[in-house]
Amino acid sequence: MFQVSVALRVQPGAKRDALLGKHAHAWKISLRAPAAEGKANRACVEFIAGLLKVRRADVAIIKGKMSRDKVIAIEGLADDEVITALQDAVKV
Repeated sequence: MFQVSVALRVQPGAKRDALLGKHAHAWKISLRAPAAEGKANRACVEFIAGLLKVRRADVAIIKGKMSRDKVIAIEGLADDEVITALQDAVKV
C-alpha cells in the first residue's frame, strides 16, 4: 500500500475552504474552521480526504498538530496521483 506525505500551510478562520496553491515548500489551504479545540485539524483532514476522494481514515496529520505548518500522510495513493489531484484542484 502506498503512503504519501504532503506538507501543508493552513490558514484557519478563512472565508471559505480552498486549496490556494503552493506556498514555498508546502500546499496552502484556507479553512473556515477556527484554530481552536482541534476544529481546524479535523477540517483539514476532511478537506484533503474529500479533495483526493479517499476516506478520512486514510488521511492523518503526522506533524504540526499545533501549528499552521503541517505534514499529512495519505494512504492508498501514489505520489503522482496526489500531486495531479492537488494541481487540478487549484485550477478549479
